[in-house]
Amino acid sequence: MQATAGAVKVDATKMGVGRAIAVLTSGGDAQGMNAAVRATVRVGLYTGAKVFFVHEGYQGLVDGGDNIRPASWESVSMMLQLGGTVIGSARCQDFRTKEGRTKAACNLVKLGITNLCVIGGDGSLTGANQFRSEWGELLADLVKAGKITVDEAKRSSHLNIVGMVGSIDNDFCGTDMTIGTDSALHRIIEVVDAITTTAQSHQRTFILEVMGRHCGYLALVTALACGADWVFIPEMPPEEHWEEHLCRRLMETRGRGSRLNVIIVAEGAMDRHGKPISSDMVKNLVSKKLGYDTRATILGHVQRGGTPSAFDRILGSRMGVEAVMALLEATPDTPACVVSLSGNMAVRLPLMECVQVTKDVTKAMAEGRFDDAIKLRGKSFENNWSTYRLLAHVHPPEAKSNINIAILNVGAPCAGMNAAVRAAVRIGITQGHHMLAVHDGFEGLACGLVEPLTWASVGGWTGKGGSHLGTKRTLPANLIEEISLSIAKFNIHALIIIGGFEAFVGGLELVTGREKYEELCIPLVVIPATVSNNVPGSDFSIGADTALNTITMTCDRIKQSAAGTKRRVFIVETMGGYCGYLATMAGLSSGADAAYIFEDSFNIHDLEINVEHLVEKMKTTVKRGLILRNEKCNANYTTDFIFNLYSEEGKGVFDCRKNVLGHMQQGGTPSPFDRNFGTKMGAKSVLWLTEKLKECYRHGRIFANTPDSACVLGMRKRALVFQPLAELKEETDFEHRIPKTQWWLKLRPILKILAKYKINLDTSEKASLEHIIKKKGLV
Repeated sequence: MQATAGAVKVDATKMGVGRAIAVLTSGGDAQGMNAAVRATVRVGLYTGAKVFFVHEGYQGLVDGGDNIRPASWESVSMMLQLGGTVIGSARCQDFRTKEGRTKAACNLVKLGITNLCVIGGDGSLTGANQFRSEWGELLADLVKAGKITVDEAKRSSHLNIVGMVGSIDNDFCGTDMTIGTDSALHRIIEVVDAITTTAQSHQRTFILEVMGRHCGYLALVTALACGADWVFIPEMPPEEHWEEHLCRRLMETRGRGSRLNVIIVAEGAMDRHGKPISSDMVKNLVSKKLGYDTRATILGHVQRGGTPSAFDRILGSRMGVEAVMALLEATPDTPACVVSLSGNMAVRLPLMECVQVTKDVTKAMAEGRFDDAIKLRGKSFENNWSTYRLLAHVHPPEAKSNINIAILNVGAPCAGMNAAVRAAVRIGITQGHHMLAVHDGFEGLACGLVEPLTWASVGGWTGKGGSHLGTKRTLPANLIEEISLSIAKFNIHALIIIGGFEAFVGGLELVTGREKYEELCIPLVVIPATVSNNVPGSDFSIGADTALNTITMTCDRIKQSAAGTKRRVFIVETMGGYCGYLATMAGLSSGADAAYIFEDSFNIHDLEINVEHLVEKMKTTVKRGLILRNEKCNANYTTDFIFNLYSEEGKGVFDCRKNVLGHMQQGGTPSPFDRNFGTKMGAKSVLWLTEKLKECYRHGRIFANTPDSACVLGMRKRALVFQPLAELKEETDFEHRIPKTQWWLKLRPILKILAKYKINLDTSEKASLEHIIKKKGLV
């Protein structure tokens, strides 16, 4: 996001007055499209614009009539948790003809619609751009044919187009994630987890074919998230004689004691000569060559189905808001843009540049320039590919480094910790290091609960929740002497501390201890892993995504119950300590009416406004309410207090129920995001330590006492970065265990607008149009 210099304050609630916006979904459906439609409608209405649904995609635009209907606030209620697209999508041949586009233009002009929001894949968005560039010509034809008047043509002289990419394949360049990709991964991982248990029982090899005709993203991330033995993706076909290599790798995996093999195949997989590689081919190869009991499963349309994940709902909602703003700020000179996410930042990208780069990938693959194809897919794809290659490289070097790296978990357990440990151990072994497990956090380190970890001992850890190493909240300050003795006893040269705020504070205490104990002068890295997402130096923590999905799914069920009983308000308490991340994000993903958090202080007057708001809401067709409260948002306004207040004030209008979600938020199997994120963080931390140890090697021993030898590895905006613990001290509120600035607070206004509060949305800080062609350097 970039603030525009000297930006004039605009009243967002008046931006759309006199304007009309139409929203349509086109092409293959994707989970999260409904969230985008809902946000577009509600933010459009909030700005004073008229909003229309276009049913059945471009076909509805061409046919007009009842297919283009006005949207109301209530008409998008309960849409958030539905998969697919409620307004329908269709592949449309008519729109490909000029005659069809002329009809579509006529329908829009008659309704005074000059802003079109298209949610679909690259084909749908290219069609939208063509429609926009021909607009003047189409209007002239309509005037000539007497279908519209000159006045009507004048009033609709220009068509604005904004696209959102809805595609489960994540095949659109310029965007980190397209709407639906995360949900598709959820479906795939559910199946992989289920298949793994049966495969282990029978020592089978399973081949799983996932969607992705031209893009291997789903296959690649699935392979990372389940620790697959091999992955076939269209961007990078296997080398010549891959058949022997594959069989050799499967035998080695079995030789190390594994009871199963998993191979992931993208539906568009091919060899170096462009010949397709199907799951059946691979199955026949494995059963003939190795005689293994082999099964193939083609997932098909299961991947498109089901409820959207929390990430896709938030992505769709954020994109919807950004799309409306982009439409209302567009001028005839602005190129058609797509709104997208880069890291955690909303960005606007020129639509045709993205389409061009997407075509360049296909061209690079056709010409056999596979390295270019992977680069053109973008940074995120490239990182996934290099992490997969590192982990698939299973020949530990002959020469050992004589380096011992210890790994410990600190603080409360969370999903994804084990994935980080597994990646760190395996990358460490490929680097020639000895990897050590420390059980039960700093306490275990002090007591010498240290043992070696092997390649096989972390097999299958990626998909396991909780902490296999065991974790405790104890801080090291009072155990410094015992810890330094253990470090000397086990000859530990570097530490990886995976955990929440205690891991951060513990890391700082070890750095302070360096002054007194030379044994503590070793490089260390903290990997943030906590459901609360409150570790300074990182926008995301491992475990927060899984917890967010758990809360969201529970809220869906609660809303269903409230919708059935009518006139019922649920008050739900979430975890997070003083950090309001879970409450805010779950509020966005489950469509809450309010989310009370510590960082956004509130008083009795605010509570009163919320109650009045719900009383008004009960007069509409949406007779239910959902209120989220972060556990430590206010010492006096407790969950019980808020429940009693709402019960009293809502007497005769609505009744209340309360739910404390508790420790279920820390459990469960890790989400695809947490598996992938944990894997990348674990791998990156060891590679960084390997370099640091070379820098700190003096006179035959390791000595590290500079600030940059003790870092937090965090996700900042668009990259994984190492930041010295000492520097992050300044950015931390130690009393409340949170960073002083938190990026997600910017999303709070969206939550309020989508719940129909007339607050002012600050439009002075808006996403500027970015170019992706020059950024890629390759095109």
